[in-house]
Amino acid sequence: MLPFLTPHLRVRSVLELDPPRLGGLGLDALLLDVDCTLKEYRTDDVPDEIAAWLARLREAGVGLCLVSNGHAARIGWLAGRHGLAFVPNALKPLPWGCRAAVRQRGFDPARTAMVGDQLFADVMAGRLAGLVTILVDPIHPEQEPWFTRLKRPLERRLIARMDREERKAASTAGFRRAAIAPSLQSLIPVPCPPSPDP
Repeated sequence: MLPFLTPHLRVRSVLELDPPRLGGLGLDALLLDVDCTLKEYRTDDVPDEIAAWLARLREAGVGLCLVSNGHAARIGWLAGRHGLAFVPNALKPLPWGCRAAVRQRGFDPARTAMVGDQLFADVMAGRLAGLVTILVDPIHPEQEPWFTRLKRPLERRLIARMDREERKAASTAGFRRAAIAPSLQSLIPVPCPPSPDP
């Protein structure tokens, strides 16, 4: 599997990334995609549970920055509403937006993760920027624009391939966990069922 398309960790929702878990992973900053990661594509604001999650992370001292391909006016409104830094027009999968966020916020790249719902945008951009990458299940991907939905079938095939490779690795080598630093052991991708078709 191509490394720049392989996330370090897969979770169903950002809500699984609470402060204790992030601390255990050696992470103290997150770059966050917006559409289909934090909210539905067709809504302006994040749901209440995501807003509460963002507040908990801020209170715990976790650095946060929105990194989106969306326009500045739309992403800036959301960032301002929740007291977040933001980098719009990020041009993911190119790494420039991620690098700009890390530089502007003074984040340590080794302790920063790019979190998003797309292999061909968020994961690739984070990987090319040298960051930890976390893939989440997309929120209502059927609402996405056609050019994003066009990539989803290939994404699902690649994720299914990751699952097969990880199951094979688990059965033959036990992931060789003893050779991996404890703080990074849980970053080994864990197979999970693919998201349903939109």
